[in-house]
Amino acid sequence: WAVPVAGALMGAGDVIAQQLVERRGLRGHHGQRTLKMMAIGFCFVGPVVGNWYRILDRLIPGNTKTVAVKKMVLDQGGFAPCFLGCFLAITGAMNGLSVQDNWSKIQQDYTDALMTNYCIWPPVQVANFYFVPLQHRLAVVQCVAIVWNCYLSWKANRM
Repeated sequence: WAVPVAGALMGAGDVIAQQLVERRGLRGHHGQRTLKMMAIGFCFVGPVVGNWYRILDRLIPGNTKTVAVKKMVLDQGGFAPCFLGCFLAITGAMNGLSVQDNWSKIQQDYTDALMTNYCIWPPVQVANFYFVPLQHRLAVVQCVAIVWNCYLSWKANRM
């Protein structure tokens, strides 16, 4: 169920980005873009993040405060930078960018997106790893991620 939720919330984040951030209005809404973001949620975000939490729980078992901080450090120091780079590359490819244009866009957006990630996710993840059972972690992240998805959609689709 995590995969459909991730797809739906990626789509919702894109709708919010287009309507509230970019102020496109209903007539200016790019439905194809929303469908692409949903597809990325279904095919990439949901499966990858869901499996990452299982792997992380095996690498660092337990749920003490120290364990939660260790998981957050590994998540934000290792997983997040790789995941974000892949997300931007996939989005650029789905938007039809050439390899060179996609690489330029990633270079333009990556650092800013990663720094924004670090403003949001470390405290969320410490709480998530400490308080939330494994089977519900992706759902918690996806609830918080509605705002993050809005940002990512805006960032990734800004040409």
